[in-house]
Amino acid sequence: MTDRHPRSGSPCAPEARPFVLAATIVASAMAFIDGTVVSIALPAIQTALTADIVAMQWVVNAYLLILGALILAGGGLGDRVGRRRVFLVGIVIFAAASLLCAVAPDVQLLIAARALQGIGAALLVPQSLAIISANFPKEVRGRAIGTWAAASAVTTSLGPPLGGFLIDVLSWRAAFWINLPLSALALFLTWRFVPESRDESSTGAIDWTGALTAVAAFGALTYGFSALSEGSGNPLIVGVAILAGLVGIAIFVFVESRVGNPIMPPILFRSRVFTVINILTVFLYGALSGVLFLLPFDLLARRGLTAAEAGLVILPLGLLIGAFSRLAGSLADIYGARIFLIVGPALVGLGSAFLGLGIESLWTGVALPVVLIGAGMAIAVSPLTTAVMNAAPEGKSGAASGVSNAASRLAGVIAVAIFGATAGLVFASLAPEGARFGIIPEPGAASRAVVEAAFLAGYNVSMLVGAAWALLAAGLAYFLLPDDRPAPDHTKA
Repeated sequence: MTDRHPRSGSPCAPEARPFVLAATIVASAMAFIDGTVVSIALPAIQTALTADIVAMQWVVNAYLLILGALILAGGGLGDRVGRRRVFLVGIVIFAAASLLCAVAPDVQLLIAARALQGIGAALLVPQSLAIISANFPKEVRGRAIGTWAAASAVTTSLGPPLGGFLIDVLSWRAAFWINLPLSALALFLTWRFVPESRDESSTGAIDWTGALTAVAAFGALTYGFSALSEGSGNPLIVGVAILAGLVGIAIFVFVESRVGNPIMPPILFRSRVFTVINILTVFLYGALSGVLFLLPFDLLARRGLTAAEAGLVILPLGLLIGAFSRLAGSLADIYGARIFLIVGPALVGLGSAFLGLGIESLWTGVALPVVLIGAGMAIAVSPLTTAVMNAAPEGKSGAASGVSNAASRLAGVIAVAIFGATAGLVFASLAPEGARFGIIPEPGAASRAVVEAAFLAGYNVSMLVGAAWALLAAGLAYFLLPDDRPAPDHTKA
């Protein structure tokens, strides 16, 4: 009897499995690393391309917006036309977009190329776990997924120091050049070792209407919040954009309740626990994204660290998540997820509040808060994922995972816009005319003290907003999630 997965095609030969796993790790890591390395590169990009804070928000959000809105559709496309095929196309698009980013002569082309990167990532990221599931039998699948998760966390955490070193030695363009050799390796491994697979029972059209509605709605909302940070934006246009975004979200919900294959099945939200956890996800990951967007500006522009040094300061965050997420998940199986979803976000809130105090010492003002945020995320990530999957209706685990993934990414889009707008508005109200948030005059310049004080005011307020979001996530878990501790087994002696 052949070892065949009835709905996913033929698994690869056992000797090819390490190469299949390597292909998924390299491709996923490429997409995950990109976000962290680009954050470190933002101050250098802003200076080199003479851009403002709004443009920097879009350098981040053009990628996150497209990825978050299309990732569910990308997964469904792989099920229907072939996971290997969509995976390869995604890698090629991501590589081509990275090349465009690396040679972009201005910030407008860079933003467009980042959006194209988002399309590539939306195709390749959801295929990674699908390819692992199709090619690893159940008895070894858990170990393979654990290896993929651990490797992704470690490579992502190494992105900032490695990228920072390359940015210091070469330029900010190195943040995108490094994707090309990774893409080539992922293409070779996939082409050589990964067999094609698809879900033969998956039928019907992809919900492109829902996907495009989501892009339009969150795009309008992001534009509206981003325009606020200019300070001089037309209030009518800003208000219309935000209103259009909110109406677009309502239309998206309506569309999803009417189409045959929704990318966000409404049945999932009949579970109160599922709904609460996804709202919690929005605030927790929103806080994390907003904090990580602004932190490099303080490290590089105000404190004068190199990109490599800034990467090392942020390194503990990813290492802690990679090192302790599995342990937290195991403990959540014993004690329930609720306590971890209270303590984890609370620590993230505490770390964000420390960042917002404006403490001058690098160790107590930045390094300690980063450790607190990393510890909080390490405590929360695995229990959050477990709780989402446990709350999903039977047969909807894939859709539940996709909705949670999209929620965290789209939360980042809105958070970067809101945090950037908050920092920009406070800065504009205090800084001299013509000054730009994130660009601090050289030591000795007459305007340095005023600009630095305005920067700190905007930065500190935004960090305190991040603390409030994370603490709100902890409050949601405390007040709205039921006690999910397993009942004691009285049959044991």
